[in-house]
Amino acid sequence: MLTVVLGLAGALVYGAADFLGGLAARRISALRVTAIGATSGVVLLAIAAIIVPGVWSTEALVWGALSGVTGAAAIALLYACLAIGPMSILSPLTAVTSAIVPLTWGLTTGSELGVIAYPAFALALVAVVLVGLVPDQRAVRPTLRGLLMATASGVLIGAFYILIDQTPDDSGLIPLVANRTVNASIMVTLIVVLAVVAGRRHVRAQDAPLAVIAGTHGAPHAIDDADQAPRVSFMRASAAALRGGWRGGLVLAIACGVLDAIANIIVLVGLRLGDLTVVSVLTALYPAGTILLAAVVLRERIAPLQWIGLALALAASAMLAAA
Repeated sequence: MLTVVLGLAGALVYGAADFLGGLAARRISALRVTAIGATSGVVLLAIAAIIVPGVWSTEALVWGALSGVTGAAAIALLYACLAIGPMSILSPLTAVTSAIVPLTWGLTTGSELGVIAYPAFALALVAVVLVGLVPDQRAVRPTLRGLLMATASGVLIGAFYILIDQTPDDSGLIPLVANRTVNASIMVTLIVVLAVVAGRRHVRAQDAPLAVIAGTHGAPHAIDDADQAPRVSFMRASAAALRGGWRGGLVLAIACGVLDAIANIIVLVGLRLGDLTVVSVLTALYPAGTILLAAVVLRERIAPLQWIGLALALAASAMLAAA
């Protein structure tokens, strides 16, 4: 029962972090938000690691660092595939893949679950797709490139759960400190490299990695009309971002990083107390937190299929709690 609660709590906090990250990305772009959030997460986790007892070991640092590498690669691929679109298909594909990978790993490595757990997992995966579905009447068929990127991103997110699950139980939060330090280093380096490249040449707004830097609300909505996209320099895009509310975006990005770090802690505790398969599948419901906050704060409408997905998620959670 506690594992189910932690898995759902992790999903909701991850969803809240994504919600704040989306708001921040409208002001300062998605990659900047990711780098700032990763940095603020390092600070929080470093402080928490001092309070929470943990044994420093090579194993804890290596597994934590490897999970940081997979996390950074997953984020880069996620933004790139959402820039290609359509988000309505690629976003739930990433989420469900991120659940299937650790689920498969857990079942093949000997996870012992009750019979009721298996239909619960199937129900939860359907819920992940429906909850993550973004209604868009303009959606077009995804390209092979977009599908491959979304799948690869989901695989890497799933790998994060597997890697962090390998960390010693007595290591406390030390693996997460290693994870976030590596993640932040990679993202900051990526931004610096892209800034140098973009500063030397003009880019079209639909160039995926640079569109993430210059776009509004991150990659998914950086481009409304590719044919109309103006050529902009990095300096001009940065100036526009500053005029659009850098200070507010900075605060939101820091809050996003703090919530994401808290979600990581919840998931780590869930993995140590319970089962990888249960925690990973329930955590994949993170879009639920985002859409619920969007409905409350921004008055965005929740689609009927998403309501069905939320209901199925609750049913699957009850089944897993009884398993």
